Amino acid sequence: MRDHSLLTDFYQLTMMQARFKAVDAGCKAVFDMFIRENPGDNGFSVFAGLEQFVEYIENLHFDGTDIDYLRGLGHFDPSFLEYLREFRFTGDIYAMAEGSVFFPTEPVVVVKAPLLQANFIETAMLNILNHQSLIATKAARVCYATNGDDVLEFGLRRAQGADAGVLGARAAIIGGCAATSNVLAGKMFDLPLRGTHSHSWVMSFDCELTAFRQYATAFPDKCILLVDTYDTLNSGVPNAIKVFDEMVAKGVKLQNYGIRLDSGDLAYLAKMARQMLDDAGYKGARISASSDLDEDLIQSLKLQGAKIDVWGVGTRLITSMQAPAMGGVYKLAAVERGGKVIPKIKLSENPVKVTTPGEKKVYRIYDAKQNKIKADLIMLANENLRTDKNLTLFDPQAPWKKMHLKAGSFYAKELLQPIFKDGKKVYKSPTVLEIRDFCRKEQATLWDEHRRLVNPHQVPVDLSQKLYDLKQKMLHDSRKEIGEITSSWL
Repeated sequence: MRDHSLLTDFYQLTMMQARFKAVDAGCKAVFDMFIRENPGDNGFSVFAGLEQFVEYIENLHFDGTDIDYLRGLGHFDPSFLEYLREFRFTGDIYAMAEGSVFFPTEPVVVVKAPLLQANFIETAMLNILNHQSLIATKAARVCYATNGDDVLEFGLRRAQGADAGVLGARAAIIGGCAATSNVLAGKMFDLPLRGTHSHSWVMSFDCELTAFRQYATAFPDKCILLVDTYDTLNSGVPNAIKVFDEMVAKGVKLQNYGIRLDSGDLAYLAKMARQMLDDAGYKGARISASSDLDEDLIQSLKLQGAKIDVWGVGTRLITSMQAPAMGGVYKLAAVERGGKVIPKIKLSENPVKVTTPGEKKVYRIYDAKQNKIKADLIMLANENLRTDKNLTLFDPQAPWKKMHLKAGSFYAKELLQPIFKDGKKVYKSPTVLEIRDFCRKEQATLWDEHRRLVNPHQVPVDLSQKLYDLKQKMLHDSRKEIGEITSSWL
């Protein structure tokens, strides 16, 4: 990963200098990264990009050219620039495992570090994790719509830049895609590659049949023919069948073969092509489809009985077109002064923007029989969840809504695991394919109601009684303080 030390907002550096000059420059802090809502009205999100965030933290430093550039801005003091020259991250970071499903309001990353450091990493962290989590979540939706069929990520030429194309392909695989067309991503992350040929390949020959024959000669064991350059049913599919016949006559054992559709009424064309292939004796031929697909169109095609086996999804996946941003935020939860942790809360006229104070941990609670998620529970860091006793959960926005769980009917897992301790990495990233396997298992712990594409049921994310009481007390005290300030002006 290239050096991203200056991948930040200017105000991160101005705040950093101001803190550097403050009397409490050594103050430590706790920050939470979380989302306020799932993208695209989904029922869950997928956490991705942790490996690249870890690399960013490991490589975080300011070299001579960075210092020279910042000095040339005329905005920073020499003493601060000398501090940056020796700058390294020395704090602790906790995160959910990459590939985890997660839900609004719960911390997916917790940073405990000197405030100068914890504050500075915000922008790069959100850039890295928001993007890949967005694409992984979109891929999970697309893959769910196919009901187990292979999904191929075909989005590089429409991605918003090279980095978005490469890291988006990585995230798409984590979300469930079987392979990508992106060769650089394949090399960097050891991803499976798939692809066929273009319309221009067919058009470059005198006739479609010659183009198919030439491609079959080059790739007899991976012969997928694009059949819609001229006339899908009257030319493309019949010519593909002729080539398959010729291959069989030559003694070629057909495998990984079939056709691709890239335009027209995919449901109708796939049904007709399937019948033609079957009648010719090629029931093993796979039908691939592309053409601006997304989960909604795929689900519609499935309902129409389209005989499609493989789905090539590009633009709408790599750009997450219907929900083009993940709204992850990074908020101060506590500061430490004189060995005492002081909870912090952000107020807002918008209730969803009011933060949850304090240093926290997150437990996931599962139904013991079904191994499905019942709820997530946010607790203070010094609390522990007892699974050998009855548990009552409540909605923090509507406390009268309660869930009662009997001891033995549930089990729990703590989600935030150490990534850095005292600035040293204590985490080893799995391979992308291992993360994909984990993500598939994670999605299997969701109930169908949470995974449906339209109006999904939302997984409860609750607060422990102690954390809820702390938040309410801080809200009450803040309102009281604001009231006193207001009255002094009247």
